Amino acid sequence: MKTPSSPAGGFSRRGFLLTAGTAAAGAALAWGSPLGETDARAAASGTAGRFARPDVSVAPKFRWWWPDGNVDPAEIRREVDQIADAGFAGAEIAAVHHSISDKSVLDPAGHGWGTPAWVDAVEAALDQAHRRGVTIDLTIGPSWPAAVPTITPDDTAAVKELAYGSVSVAAGATYTGPVPAPVVAPASAVTVQRPILVQAVRTETANSTRKETGLDLSSVQDLTSKVADGQLSWTAPSDGSWLIIGHWERGSAQTPESGPHTVPAAYVVDHFSAAGTRAVTDYWERHILTSDVRRLIGKAGATLFEDSIEIETKALMWTPDLPAEFKKRKGYSVLPYLPAITQNKGDQVFAYEAATTRRIRYDYWDVISQLFNENHLTALRKWAHSIGLEMRCQPYGAQTDAIASAAILDVPEGESIGFHNLDDWRTLAGGRDMAGRKVLSGEMGAYTGGAYNTTWKKFLLTAGGAYAAGLNRSVIHGFSYATAPGVKWPGYAAFTPYGGNIGYAESWGPRQPTWRHIQDISGYLSRLHQVLQSGTPRVDVAIFRQTGYSKTGIGASWFTASGIPLGWTHQFISAPLLDLPNAEVRGGRLAPDGPRYKVVFVEGDHFYNLDCTLQLGVAEKLLKFTRAGLPIVLLGDWSAPVVPGLGSDAENARLRSVVADLIQQPKVKVVAAATDVPAALAALGLTPDVTYAQNSTLLNFHRHDDGADYYYLCNGKHAETVKPPVAAIDHLVSFTRTRENAVPHLLDPWTGDVRRIALYAEDGDKVTVRVALQPGEVMVVALASPGSLGDAPGRAHATSTEAPEVLFADGRLVARATAAGTYATTLSTGRTVRTEIPDVPAPITPASWRLEVEDLRPGASATETETVVHRLTLDTLRPWPDIPELADVSGIGRYTTTVELPRPWTGAYGAYLELGQVFDTCRVTVNGRRLPGVDQINPVVDVGPYLRAGANTITVEVATTLNNRLRVSDPAVYGGASRQAYGLIGPVRVVPYAQAVIA
Repeated sequence: MKTPSSPAGGFSRRGFLLTAGTAAAGAALAWGSPLGETDARAAASGTAGRFARPDVSVAPKFRWWWPDGNVDPAEIRREVDQIADAGFAGAEIAAVHHSISDKSVLDPAGHGWGTPAWVDAVEAALDQAHRRGVTIDLTIGPSWPAAVPTITPDDTAAVKELAYGSVSVAAGATYTGPVPAPVVAPASAVTVQRPILVQAVRTETANSTRKETGLDLSSVQDLTSKVADGQLSWTAPSDGSWLIIGHWERGSAQTPESGPHTVPAAYVVDHFSAAGTRAVTDYWERHILTSDVRRLIGKAGATLFEDSIEIETKALMWTPDLPAEFKKRKGYSVLPYLPAITQNKGDQVFAYEAATTRRIRYDYWDVISQLFNENHLTALRKWAHSIGLEMRCQPYGAQTDAIASAAILDVPEGESIGFHNLDDWRTLAGGRDMAGRKVLSGEMGAYTGGAYNTTWKKFLLTAGGAYAAGLNRSVIHGFSYATAPGVKWPGYAAFTPYGGNIGYAESWGPRQPTWRHIQDISGYLSRLHQVLQSGTPRVDVAIFRQTGYSKTGIGASWFTASGIPLGWTHQFISAPLLDLPNAEVRGGRLAPDGPRYKVVFVEGDHFYNLDCTLQLGVAEKLLKFTRAGLPIVLLGDWSAPVVPGLGSDAENARLRSVVADLIQQPKVKVVAAATDVPAALAALGLTPDVTYAQNSTLLNFHRHDDGADYYYLCNGKHAETVKPPVAAIDHLVSFTRTRENAVPHLLDPWTGDVRRIALYAEDGDKVTVRVALQPGEVMVVALASPGSLGDAPGRAHATSTEAPEVLFADGRLVARATAAGTYATTLSTGRTVRTEIPDVPAPITPASWRLEVEDLRPGASATETETVVHRLTLDTLRPWPDIPELADVSGIGRYTTTVELPRPWTGAYGAYLELGQVFDTCRVTVNGRRLPGVDQINPVVDVGPYLRAGANTITVEVATTLNNRLRVSDPAVYGGASRQAYGLIGPVRVVPYAQAVIA
């Protein structure tokens, strides 16, 4: 296969970008327009136009934190305007006030969640959002989890727990006394607890673990009928030591986070019963959904949102109907097995024989998961649709099948702070894509201790990898309402102070200096969302999970550690997804109208001792799928598989028969070790859609839309913390194209430019280009028919070159270099052309800078800011803390310098502006013209179109966090923070280039 080549060391990220991006625009001044008139019109419309100017519907959103209903509707309208003006799609209203220790100042009785004051503010938000063309998301209750103030812990609709108590009885001894009381007393608000089952069971040392007391399952006796008026008399058999265990059903009295939000107090509802869900919907119908709110939801409402399912209990998570539902769904009674399920403060207490214990626990959580998905998520989604909203939720926190939950929701959501690595995103993405949903949103940017010190660069580094794992809408954490009683400058913040210390990041908004540049950030994210919500996904591998937990960080054998660095992409699926309409095989692909998985990979259950288990129904479907042409790889010993729970002997026998048939099929490979997976894939003739020339930290995600293939690339990392850290990459990457004549384009998410790539190789359905990216840097490559994205069709391109850069400019292929020389280029026609660039001026390092700083300080009130201006002259660039006048300053700095360029310049040269290190965000102006958005991760800008011979004025505007000022203005909270190295630190260079026509 022919591959593009370049000089030793490859060509730079700057060079690659300019091959098809801003450099073509840079040629406009000196060499004419890079696009003809017809092509320019095409670029301004259609796909290219949508990319440059994405619809607001794909823009990011904010979490919008209110101090309950203690808000002013006029201020609410102003904040909607601020969010809309910043280029965001809207906000999610949430009652959150962890930073306020004295909740009484918020008047929960008169201004709590759900009060008329709250409803008036919601109405104002919806109305103003409608006026501004943005949307509002409504959280299901005050803070989280879902709760309402119309129930008590004893009510049927309230969240329940099953507590236990036990007493030891020696062999042959008689116990007479009360049913053993729970080892943990009920919450003070709980007035009713009842024993639903009393058992006797012999202890069994052989079944004990380090933390669990072993029990003998065959010895279990039900003593419930022997209880009278709470008293029990029972004589133990003469063999062994015995326990009497009492199981007590009661409310847990859990309240939503950081309350009270209401008077009376709100209590968390039962998330596993229809009664719990009805309590939520009934409250909304009676207290929140006024005629005006209903009407405005139809105009500006987006989703009903529920945060992660953080059900907290000191006992076992429970719902009163569980015994009956368990019997109906599993075919046997859960009651004899309750001791092995019992929990105390999050820990298991008792155990039967190990395999039995694992399987009963699997069955318990499987039933809990089914009840959650049916009685809560499905019911809420149906109700949300009835009032004009979609259902969005973070469907994890409990040990439930989040993969299946993601398929139920209109918009599943993950979170950057809680997800251990990218495989947590891939669990939810599998559910989304198998169900044919479009969006996987993410609560992004919640960093512990990050309040007022979080940079947008840090945010982008976090989000970059998540986008490669399926995320395609950021809901940013967060935007705080302006003020609340007793808060200090710069205003109310939901999560800081937190316990008296620096809280969670971040309260974005006009209080932040970086808000000056916020449209560059929102535009960048919107363009990524535009691409990642286009068409349908293409994913190489479906990893089948017997247990669909998320927020675990547990990946897939071989694929996570070894497959990703080679270009393989994967998602996780679970049994319920195989019942979806999209679960069919056509052309050897699973879900052919969706992710088009090439292969299903099955291994032992990571959550249950790596047991080789499969549901019988799943095995039968896999057999059907592979007979229809789907490749399958099984890892492990599948000679004697069992069903995951307590299946019958007949069911296990049938499973083994089906699996034995399965592994005999021609498209099924069984491997003993993870290291054997690559050979199995090769034997099946499978390759990923994207392949790398070497093991790489490059991450990718593929979307297909109307014949075009879009590839999102990020030089990222699998987890937030990784050693060694990600380094710059520079290597060849091959992409699969759907259309035979598709050619590569670069889509620049910072500027919106769409340009054809000029240097690439073709081999059948593969197109190979060189990719060079700094750590965390992103690029988007589109393979589309010539002319479809605004480029002129029919151009010859370069397949190899000695030139640092090759690009299309003014309808011609040109070589560009920052040093004089003669460069050979081989064209796609087979011809080799030598191009001479006779001379290039030397790079220029500005000798001095004029710096003007807007120093933001506390004003007369918590929401007022005083600005003090500092003007300095700098001979060398250095961080603000190293400049005495700026040591504790936060704000906005404008660095201005003058660069003299030789004559002739126009028509002869262009130049790059290399900014080096910048803290935090920046914009560039040259000779009074502001440039398009600057890549905030790798700030190298083509300033060619803006330069002229003689004196040129260059201004770099830099915006900071508020950390350095808060250290001294509020030292009780922020005094322990280290100063951040603000400013334009550099080194800064103007690097001239020249170019010459190749063909």
